[in-house]
Amino acid sequence: MPRRLALAAACALALPFSVAHAQRPQAPQGPLFAGYLCCNMYTYGTQMGDGNYREAGTSLVPVGTPAQVTGYEMRFVYTQIGGKVQRLKNDYSRDIAMTPFVERYVVKEDPKVRIASFEPAIREAIRDAKIAEGMTREQVTMAVGWPITSENPRLDAKVWRYWTDSWSEYQVSFDDAGKVKTVTGAPAVLEQVLYVPR
Repeated sequence: MPRRLALAAACALALPFSVAHAQRPQAPQGPLFAGYLCCNMYTYGTQMGDGNYREAGTSLVPVGTPAQVTGYEMRFVYTQIGGKVQRLKNDYSRDIAMTPFVERYVVKEDPKVRIASFEPAIREAIRDAKIAEGMTREQVTMAVGWPITSENPRLDAKVWRYWTDSWSEYQVSFDDAGKVKTVTGAPAVLEQVLYVPR
């Protein structure tokens, strides 16, 4: 085979790999930092998501647990939370860039300091990962996590929609002062999320 023809054949063979490599999506980058878990989050062992489902097989990681952001991969944030590896997945809030997304969940100031200033019933509800009447939006977030943006585009909305699993919705309604007025949902769902004073 003439040298020129051999060179052209070699380039043709290399081209698909080069093009594919150039078009491979790049993993989003973001800051690596230490902080604290913003809110009560449920994990499947090594992974938690913004839906924060509390279904069978999950366990609670408490608000304020020390957290370290260690890396990023597409819709995942790699973290060490309470000394354990956790992948935090952005399933339902993809309109938020990864940096503001992770900064919702790993916060610089320890939430437990704020929680200590709340009235006893609110502190107890947050500890139990439940919602109490009269909670502020901040306190609801600490108790059950951030509402997903695909269903809650405005954080100042009068109603926040949440799910305990893929099918079980509940809604948190706020009054004009920004405090919880009602929580509505199926009885089995409310049993999981509604605080009842002891």
